[in-house]
Amino acid sequence: MTDQQRTTLILGAGFSGKRYGELIAREGASVFGTTRSPDKADALDKAGIQPVIFDGVTITPALKEAIEGATDLVVSIAPNESGDPVLRALSQVLSVAPKLSWIGYLSTVGVYGNHDGAWVDEESNCKPVSKRSVQRMQAESEWQSFAANQDLPLAILRLSGIYGPGRNALKNMVEGKARRLIKPGQVFNRIHVADIAASLKFLANQRADGIFNVTDDMPSPPQDVVEYAALVTKIDPPAPIDFETATLSPMARSFYGENKRVSNAKLKSAGFQFQYSNYRQSLKKMWDENDWR
Repeated sequence: MTDQQRTTLILGAGFSGKRYGELIAREGASVFGTTRSPDKADALDKAGIQPVIFDGVTITPALKEAIEGATDLVVSIAPNESGDPVLRALSQVLSVAPKLSWIGYLSTVGVYGNHDGAWVDEESNCKPVSKRSVQRMQAESEWQSFAANQDLPLAILRLSGIYGPGRNALKNMVEGKARRLIKPGQVFNRIHVADIAASLKFLANQRADGIFNVTDDMPSPPQDVVEYAALVTKIDPPAPIDFETATLSPMARSFYGENKRVSNAKLKSAGFQFQYSNYRQSLKKMWDENDWR
């Protein structure tokens, strides 16, 4: 199926979903994207995405029509205490969508939990620590059950820390918001939003089924990224802060409870090539091309 023959519905056309919609719309696909806010509809429209208002509960005629016409469904809406809100609100109409032939679900590497800095891949044991990661694990399971019942291929993309234009270490440095937290042994993976979009396109083209880590090649201590951003911007790095005594929100602190190195070998072996494979190459490219704002 070519891009011109597809109709894609992105449930949650935010930072990642919008980038994917823009990518495939430029190549001829018909794209619909949901937003809660009518104020954001114009930005979607300018990106080539037909906006649909979805408050998380109500099935409007426009949403029902978009579901009925969709060949591809991409889900980028976070779960909550009650499970996956998309399935809770839309499972009945999705289950009879006549053209639907592939689902992509954006999850998180947080589902692996803490592995004390060891490498993990798609076969590794999931032992989520934080509340949001436990909810993601449950949502993955709910989507797997739905897809199996509908006999549909489902690609679950487990994403690491997302960055891109307007959301990156360079911007934090320039705006004076960077923090150099030090926790010995802590590492994180990252992923540029352009690689999320490209990997979605790659997996959709293949009608891929299964779990895929979408992450860079360089799991690194967070302070290394801040220090490199300082080097690129030629701004003095902020003073180091001991993690143990730092003032952090419970959510921010919980991120540091999940320490692991995430492998992207499965996606690479399937034939995908990352454009932004490590933070050094990425930040330098973004700065040189003025693509960080």
